[in-house]
Amino acid sequence: MQLVPLDTTTDVRDRRATVAVLPVGSHEQHGEFLPLATDTVIACTIARAVADAYPVQLLPPLTISCSQEHAAWPGTVSISARTLFSVVRDIADSLRRSGVPNLVLVNGHGGNYVLSNIVQESDGMALFPGLADWDGARTAAGIETSADSDMHAGELETSILLHAHPEVVRAGYGTSDHLADDRRHLLTLGLAPYTESGVVGRPSLASSRKGEDLLAALVESFGQYLDVLGA
Repeated sequence: MQLVPLDTTTDVRDRRATVAVLPVGSHEQHGEFLPLATDTVIACTIARAVADAYPVQLLPPLTISCSQEHAAWPGTVSISARTLFSVVRDIADSLRRSGVPNLVLVNGHGGNYVLSNIVQESDGMALFPGLADWDGARTAAGIETSADSDMHAGELETSILLHAHPEVVRAGYGTSDHLADDRRHLLTLGLAPYTESGVVGRPSLASSRKGEDLLAALVESFGQYLDVLGA
């Protein structure tokens, strides 16, 4: 699956899309068996599947975002929420000037809280997948771990990568389960007090089949966003 769009300007002109799709990932630890770019790869995978199914303009991803809670692990890189806010708003403004009035942010990192605020403060913008989309996809795929417990590098993320990009999943996910449901001080302390490995979830339950079903369910639910945007 080609993640980065290779369209020419002619391709974009002829498509005449009124909705652009922007994958927003992160560069943060995902345990010893998933890459730092996991959230970016997942966001790109979802966005590419959406672009294959709907007449939208696929944009290249934002690869570094707000991962401050993972700062204790080597390799994690973050930008501030205000920087992410500004970059997304600049992209939306640029798209409007080029004739694309709507932007859907395909977010792969749960820590990008500021994206919700950007959408609330903007016209013609949406955030995908929403909680209901994820819940529906989890049910459709038979994900066994609850959304709260499956917080990081768990069953869902590992399943999507096993399906779409198995080459990036290293050995060890079958023995890396760790649950930490009480994370009440996460925003203050970061994730490190709750997991030594960086994993919060049950990756041992992941499978390629679950990843395929997750992706299919998300693509189906995206159509509602086009309806809401009037596109």
